Amino acid sequence: MNARIPVGILTISDRASKGLYDDLGGPALKKAAQGYGWEVAADALVADEKRDIQRAIREQIARGCSLILTTGGTGVALRDVTPEAVREIAIRELPGFGEVMRMESLKITPNAILSRNLAAVVDRALVLCLPGKPSGAVECLSFVVGAIPHCVEVLQEVPTSC
Repeated sequence: MNARIPVGILTISDRASKGLYDDLGGPALKKAAQGYGWEVAADALVADEKRDIQRAIREQIARGCSLILTTGGTGVALRDVTPEAVREIAIRELPGFGEVMRMESLKITPNAILSRNLAAVVDRALVLCLPGKPSGAVECLSFVVGAIPHCVEVLQEVPTSC
């Protein structure tokens, strides 16, 4: 597959969506994605609300994104609902991504055990739920980047009939 994967970036943050906090995670992921040779085709900033998260993911897929990178909402706070929002619209989960992200992150911080990083298929797109901390989001993406092109390629294949 062409390395220019069309990417959507979604920052999930109550404070940033209200202008109380600068979105640092989205720009950090954009820079990382471009560094991998991917094309950032869409970005958005939404509050920690399931419907807003789901709508933003669907909008980015409709705009042609085959990889959606979310940042934020994967912790243990009561408002952290990103994994739940994604699970509700996913066709399937890909648990290996989250397992690797947690395993590698534990080498950096013991708090990684609290992370609820997730990968799932929504329609024909790969959605990765990454931490809200910019350095954590970029690090977690780097731990799984090798599997992303093949996964996206398989999801984009047109099924053949028998």
